[in-house]
Amino acid sequence: MSKSIFYHAGCPVCVSAEHDILNLIGADQVEVVNIGEDRSRLTEAESAGIKSVPALLTPNGNVLHINFGASLEDVKG
Repeated sequence: MSKSIFYHAGCPVCVSAEHDILNLIGADQVEVVNIGEDRSRLTEAESAGIKSVPALLTPNGNVLHINFGASLEDVKG
């Protein structure tokens, strides 16, 4: 993986964090995944160690949970 992946669920907390991450890291260095809209990526996020969103998966596999918005269990519904 060469880019970071920013997972979020589309809530205001997540969208605000998305804007900050893109401004800090650069849009060309981050893939944004809204798992609220693209539920097919939930399993991928869980496998990577994502427990809540918003979260950033770094290129070396570290998970940075940011400003707790919702657990993945909540997003699954």
